[in-house]
Amino acid sequence: MNEWNIQSRAHVCEACGQPFADKQSYRTVLFEEGKELRRSDICEPCTQKNGDGRSRPGFISHWQGIFELPPPVTEAIQKDTAEMLLRKLVEQNDPQHAPAAYILAVMLERKRLLKIKEQIKRDGHRIFIYEHPKTGDIFTIADPDLRLDQLEQVQRDVAQLLEHGLNPPASAAETPAPAVEPTIAAENETPATPAAATAPAN
Repeated sequence: MNEWNIQSRAHVCEACGQPFADKQSYRTVLFEEGKELRRSDICEPCTQKNGDGRSRPGFISHWQGIFELPPPVTEAIQKDTAEMLLRKLVEQNDPQHAPAAYILAVMLERKRLLKIKEQIKRDGHRIFIYEHPKTGDIFTIADPDLRLDQLEQVQRDVAQLLEHGLNPPASAAETPAPAVEPTIAAENETPATPAAATAPAN
């Protein structure tokens, strides 16, 4: 199983195939399909007609969301933000960046840019399910079980990645990374545990 990935919000209801309208209410159902976690986005009428997904095989959790039309694409070039960097790390799926991805996810959760929806255990590992409130994207991030003596190096790695990106020039490797914000020193704390899998997250 891929322990960390991004699943984008659907633009149409999986049940009836109708496109979601701007500001329309919908229900996200998270369930296991084989060895993978999969999301299903259902409009409110189909939810009322067919149920909220609790009886679906492999059901893990569900919650309600509001569909927002994506903003127009801009060509502006900007320095990587923590969110952009997290997306790149998850897409690259390089195990060596797993600790940095976890720290970035916790940073974004504390800044309220990501919202934790569920915490599950698979194969002895904790996995956190985060949702981006504006885009509806789901981030699946595995807990790398960092030790306290590893935090300082991971902080440096995150700072280096934020400053220089995933492919820094050769000279950047010799440049000391700037300090990451002080709150990162406590990032080994467990994020708030969401509601139980059988209850919808708020």
